Amino acid sequence: MGFFEILLLGVALSMDAFAVAVCKGLAMRKIDRHYAVIIALYFGAFQALMPVIGWAGGSYFKSAIESYDHWVAFGLLAYIGGKMIWEALHPEETESAEKSDRLPVDHKELLILAVATSIDALAVGIALAIEDVRIVPAALLIGCTTFALSFLGVAAGNRFGSRYEQKAQIAGGTVLVLIGVRILLEHLGILG
Repeated sequence: MGFFEILLLGVALSMDAFAVAVCKGLAMRKIDRHYAVIIALYFGAFQALMPVIGWAGGSYFKSAIESYDHWVAFGLLAYIGGKMIWEALHPEETESAEKSDRLPVDHKELLILAVATSIDALAVGIALAIEDVRIVPAALLIGCTTFALSFLGVAAGNRFGSRYEQKAQIAGGTVLVLIGVRILLEHLGILG
């Protein structure tokens, strides 16, 4: 597997993280580069780490998590997406967490989102082990690709979110839930 193939793999793996980053950008009144970098670091780091774990664990690890990984990803994304929709529909209950120029970094939420969006990368790591790919350069390329696309996702979400605040937050939450549903349906064999 060459550089270009791994780059394409990194782009494909980062699409869920990109979508979530767009959702995070929706919550910013104006782009906060510091927060955008933190979001991108979480997603990039986990997209780089998970293939390494999968590669190290080989096929044993795959069989250990394969039966429930899609349920975990679905549950985490549905919870965060549902929370976003609730907060958009009930702004009076979330006034204390009002949209501001400088958002507090919620590391717990970012950790949950990073894990949920990188579970597929674990299986990719197993495939990379089977293909006898050098995992460190591959994982770094996947992580850097995800970092860049996540940062761009925050910026894109912010651009749209500042114009359509409540609708954008509802749409963002819905996207997270739908990503979770897609992951679940793919792993159950309902979607190709």
